[in-house]
Amino acid sequence: MKSKSSAKKRFALTGTGKIKRKKAFKSHLLTKKETKRKRNLRLSTTVDKTNNKTVKEMLVI
Repeated sequence: MKSKSSAKKRFALTGTGKIKRKKAFKSHLLTKKETKRKRNLRLSTTVDKTNNKTVKEMLVI
């Protein structure tokens, strides 16, 4: 079974098996957003447990 190419580019596995992702709202219209907000959007976070199964299916894990 093939994995989704888009998912391969967007998600990564951590050492403990969690799925890492980037935050949204950091691509355009950045002038109206506060510096603190943009700085916090740089950080990566983990996929929510409700979406874990779906993402793992896309990555064929």
